[in-house]
Amino acid sequence: MSLLAVGSVAFDSVRTPYGEVHEILGGSATFFSVTASWFTSVCVVAVVGEDFGDEHLGVFRQRSIDTAGLEKVPGRTFRWRGEYLGDMNSARTLETQLNVFESFVPKIPPSYLTSQFLFLGNIGPALQLNVRRALPNLRASALDTMNYWISGTPDDLAKVLATVEILLINEGEARLLSKENNLKKAAAGIKKLGPRAVVIKRGEHGATLFGPESIFTVPAFLLEEVRDPTGAGDTFAGGFMGHLARTGDLADANLRRAAVYGSVMGSFAVEEFGLGRLLRLTQNEIESRYRDIKNLTHFDA
Repeated sequence: MSLLAVGSVAFDSVRTPYGEVHEILGGSATFFSVTASWFTSVCVVAVVGEDFGDEHLGVFRQRSIDTAGLEKVPGRTFRWRGEYLGDMNSARTLETQLNVFESFVPKIPPSYLTSQFLFLGNIGPALQLNVRRALPNLRASALDTMNYWISGTPDDLAKVLATVEILLINEGEARLLSKENNLKKAAAGIKKLGPRAVVIKRGEHGATLFGPESIFTVPAFLLEEVRDPTGAGDTFAGGFMGHLARTGDLADANLRRAAVYGSVMGSFAVEEFGLGRLLRLTQNEIESRYRDIKNLTHFDA
């Protein structure tokens, strides 16, 4: 079943203890769509500038991602520059250039209107709501947000939260949104706003799914080196929603499996800078690491 991703396409410059890269392809829609393409057909809605060349478009085409909704306009593509020093769970932003992304208004091609699943990346809640309303026949939609929107546009965020089935956020965002320190209470409060499932991403500690019927925690896959965490959250979302779209199954047990695939894909993303590892994967590697996490967490009652 087709999966639509709406978000940012960017050029990232990143420094970590393992090295430094300049203006590599990134952005929420990029990481999400490349990841989800290992599971299902994906189409993307985003905006880029005149400096976005055929070599960049080729990354999407390499994964057979539909780019009819990738709008190219005069100006420069969104740029982000940051670093990870010591704590690999959080980035220090050094520079943000919104460029063409500043005036981005998602335009949904007619061919995308039959999409069954939707991921709304980290853009303004009013824009997210417009996209959600344009797709009334979705099986499921998931949303990502951040502190800026939670604090700055709470009314708009509440409106779009009332329309989506799944919210994916980190611990700090969950506490800010719910005004609860305890994560169980935070998830319960967020569910009252609309989503039937809340996934709280916890960095090196994995993620906790507060599903319709149960609570499930998946660990982060144990790695000896985390080289670049940029895009790990969107990669988790890509694995999660990609599996749901592939199976069409929204039952509680399958949401748990989707969370494991999210952890699997996130673990691959952080092994190299940018999209490098995600583009060199094989299906066997994905399923092998899925089994590894299952074995890591299995015990006899």
